[in-house]
Amino acid sequence: MPTDYIRYDILTQTALRGVVRTVLADAAAKGLPGDHHFFINFDTRAPGVKLSPRLLAQYPAEMTIVLQHQFWDLTVTDEGFEVGLSFNGIPERLVVPYEAIKGFFDPSVQFGLEFAVQSDLVGDAPADDAAAATPAPKSIGNGPGKPGAPARPAAVHDRPPPAAEPLPIPANPTAESEPPPDKPAGGGEVVRLDRFRKK
Repeated sequence: MPTDYIRYDILTQTALRGVVRTVLADAAAKGLPGDHHFFINFDTRAPGVKLSPRLLAQYPAEMTIVLQHQFWDLTVTDEGFEVGLSFNGIPERLVVPYEAIKGFFDPSVQFGLEFAVQSDLVGDAPADDAAAATPAPKSIGNGPGKPGAPARPAAVHDRPPPAAEPLPIPANPTAESEPPPDKPAGGGEVVRLDRFRKK
């Protein structure tokens, strides 16, 4: 197979991480519109990730966070994002570079992206195994999120940590756990570019 000196796989992932950055920046500035909310899976060992020792001990490889009702002080930069979340009633501040993100999913519209983190790209696997994902958005009937639907009040980014318990956060949602509660059966899927490559 010809050698890809341009590295389209990396260029595609960088572009799609730009989608995540744009969406998060918009949520930080205006709040979450309609029923949009995000499941973000990331590598806790990736360079630049900042977690408390307690969370790192609980999630030594990867974790998934939910940005919906119970988050505050979402700050988005060119390199990554910071957010406040509550874990079992304990407020935490997380710093996540875009390069550490492994998956981004918006269940309200069945939109998902999947990424290979840097450690996946430089290991023993060949470059062809480093797959970038393409979005596969699908609407869900006549449900929320359609044009003209009333917007849900935005999360207040400068409020103190909420007292309510957080949504459960699976350690590895892609392994053996159930799908997120808001994700309908059937519906959208994450499409990997490898599927379309000639073998």
